[in-house]
Amino acid sequence: MENYYDHDSLFKALIREFFADFIQLFFADWAARFDFSTVQWLDKEIHSDPPDGRRHLLDLVAKLGTTAAPVDGPDEWIALVHIEIESPDRTTALKPRLPAYYMHLVETYGRPVLPIVLYLKVGLDGIGVDTVTHRVFDFEPLTYRYLYVGLPALDAERYLRGESWLGVALSALMRIPKDKIVEWGIDALEKIGSAPITEQQRYLLGECIETYSGLADEHSADFRRELERRATGRVTAMNKTRIMLAHERGKVEGREEGREEGIEKGREEGLRSGLRAAVFELLEAKRIVLPVDSIAMIENEVESDRLRRWLLAAGQSTTLDEFLARSTG
Repeated sequence: MENYYDHDSLFKALIREFFADFIQLFFADWAARFDFSTVQWLDKEIHSDPPDGRRHLLDLVAKLGTTAAPVDGPDEWIALVHIEIESPDRTTALKPRLPAYYMHLVETYGRPVLPIVLYLKVGLDGIGVDTVTHRVFDFEPLTYRYLYVGLPALDAERYLRGESWLGVALSALMRIPKDKIVEWGIDALEKIGSAPITEQQRYLLGECIETYSGLADEHSADFRRELERRATGRVTAMNKTRIMLAHERGKVEGREEGREEGIEKGREEGLRSGLRAAVFELLEAKRIVLPVDSIAMIENEVESDRLRRWLLAAGQSTTLDEFLARSTG
């Protein structure tokens, strides 16, 4: 089963936060037709029966004003944008359901609908229009068209050097030569670290880069070496995401290696590391996104009792405000 947080919650949060940037980045002509200051996010459940006989949730449905009345639409200048995020490495599971989703939205809201699919593992032609055709022998009673973005077919370098912060983060899922991944990763994190954006936005973008770049797993050793070689300080000055904090802890632990007292310290740090990980995993499961200063505080905490208190607060909380109140009260 796909990891729900990585492939669903993270991308929904990213597109909600950077909705106008997403449309401008991949469909600039369409961006000029919408008034993004009027966006409302709608109930996404579909009640009609799609082809597989089950009920499905639509990923993202935005209702917003337009800069001109849609052709053949209602008098009001309002339309819907429906975005599906597809993580499997094929299109066959989603495509048959798309016409049913479209008809449900049109019948429910009585508005024109612009359908978009964001493919995480299918490239196709990168950015384009795909179709779903229903045939009866040589007769085609229905042809449904939708816009798509196939991230694996796009050039990561182009989006890394572009002006869109969302494009920088999404380049983690684009074409990157294997021998360039570490260099790309540091450049991407540096760029997000110096971007004039909120800490919440910085966290979401950094999380995307870390989750999909491979820097935290198969490329972690090369990443640490390159980070030391550059030693600019700009990367670790960004939002203290887990890969950066792990790098800093690795330097400290390395200095303790070989010392007799380091054995006991290693046991203590092992306990603290376990508590930190439990706090983060519990909050992540509840989809509570911590501000950057709170992440750094937990990662740098050396008192086990304090970490246990944070873990208890995480277990009792359902919102960020509750967690912060319980952990500081």
